[in-house]
Amino acid sequence: MTRVLVVDDEPQIVRALRINLKARGYEVDAAPDGRAALDLAARRHPDVILLDLGLPDMDGTEVIKGLRGWLTVPIIVLSARQESDDKVEALDAGADDYVTKPFGMAELLARLRAAVRRSAPVEEAAVVQTEAFSVDLAAKRVERNGADVRLTPTEWHILELLVRNAGRLVSQQQLLQEVWGPSYAKETNYLRVYMAQLRRKLEDDPSRPKHLITAPGIGYRFEA
Repeated sequence: MTRVLVVDDEPQIVRALRINLKARGYEVDAAPDGRAALDLAARRHPDVILLDLGLPDMDGTEVIKGLRGWLTVPIIVLSARQESDDKVEALDAGADDYVTKPFGMAELLARLRAAVRRSAPVEEAAVVQTEAFSVDLAAKRVERNGADVRLTPTEWHILELLVRNAGRLVSQQQLLQEVWGPSYAKETNYLRVYMAQLRRKLEDDPSRPKHLITAPGIGYRFEA
């Protein structure tokens, strides 16, 4: 059974979410502030978190950062803040989705289901096959035309992140932070260099890639 942690200091919203989620078979825990949320997350191990940004003891983005130090489950922000800067800050801190209040319950539940599906673990024995090459995630091995492709550890790390998020856009910031660390979040030239190397090794036509796709100024996407 999927466990949801609701973090909000508005009793009416918590009550509505609890009723709707339990009616659909979810287990629900609720926290009225950031400290309680961090404590409950550590003790109850939720599968997904619904988090308000306007908490009484700390900003919700600080809660996200605290959770992301050790927790990888989806975090969906529920907030009355509608400014683009607030959304960007929350997403950069580690949120997976952002829903503005007031929200429709049907839409929120759909987003929650989608977040849970995306977070389902990839089968470790899975081999992802394209028309040009194959990626064995468990063996950390890439083949092209029946021969092993030698990748550097950094090239493999980038490719693995993209393959595990197949069909989804992975932002430049996420790639840089996960591969090189937080202090490299603006070094987008690193990505251009390594993506060019990966395309030369894997794509049939590196100048017109079919599998390692660029969204200019935003990020990259893997298409099988």
